[in-house]
Amino acid sequence: MLLFMLKRLGQTLLTLLVLTFIIFTLARMTGDPTPLVMPSEATDEDRQFFREQYGLDRNLAAQYVIFLNNAAHGDFGVSFRFRTPAFDIVREAVGPTLSLAGSAMLLAILIGVPLGCAAAVRRGGRLDQFTSLFASLGQATPTFWVGLMLIVLLAIDFPIFPSSGYGTLAHYALPTLTLGFYASSSIARLTRANMVETLKSDFVYMERVLGLSGWSIVLKHALRNASLPIVTYLGLQFGLLLGGAVVTERVFAWPGIGQTIVDAILYRDYPVAQAAILTTAILFLTVNLAVDLIVMALDPRMRDA
Repeated sequence: MLLFMLKRLGQTLLTLLVLTFIIFTLARMTGDPTPLVMPSEATDEDRQFFREQYGLDRNLAAQYVIFLNNAAHGDFGVSFRFRTPAFDIVREAVGPTLSLAGSAMLLAILIGVPLGCAAAVRRGGRLDQFTSLFASLGQATPTFWVGLMLIVLLAIDFPIFPSSGYGTLAHYALPTLTLGFYASSSIARLTRANMVETLKSDFVYMERVLGLSGWSIVLKHALRNASLPIVTYLGLQFGLLLGGAVVTERVFAWPGIGQTIVDAILYRDYPVAQAAILTTAILFLTVNLAVDLIVMALDPRMRDA
């Protein structure tokens, strides 16, 4: 187990190193930020002073080494646009994104897992057909379109929830439904597929022969054995929700990390873009490490590895 965790930690650190290079390179490919940051009346001397102040006059290799060294110490530089530490801006945006992704994930689990289990138990019935339709629609429909339709229906035609903003529980309703609908559809499909295979296994047949009740077999035994791929997928899905929140946050004017990344790219604010994208990557990798620990707790074979 210790060897497995050390191996996963090493893979995580190597992935972060590769990501820093990719993030740094892509940020520079957007172009020189000087024309966007400096006022139009700025002189050539002012623009050159700006480049020297932020180290943009150095070659890319030197800039990358400085960025890597500073990032290792938690310093992502100062925002070109706001003249404040870039990580402070990102830190304020992480909370809204995590809370939105967490609420959407909880909603998706509450809908997807029971729906998938019920569809597997009543395979071929109307509930199973509804689950297949629900999963297909959820995965095929763009999240931004779902968000816009929810705004039209529940914020304009029937003004029940606010259409945008952040701060109260009511503001969570529409963006959570938007992300939760997409995530729950894929969770329902995966849960159904794994439960169908588990319910066909020999140990489930023996439990039925022994006279155990149907739902006791499903919830206490079959779901536990089918949970390993489901738990792994939930970790990946949470990472997708963090990424998918970029579009959803834009639709609902949600002050999260997705909105921060979009604005930083538009204004070529390298420090904020780098800090925000790298923070998102660290969150994703941390979730995957946590999923590995959960899977290890559920599967005795991995504890002995």
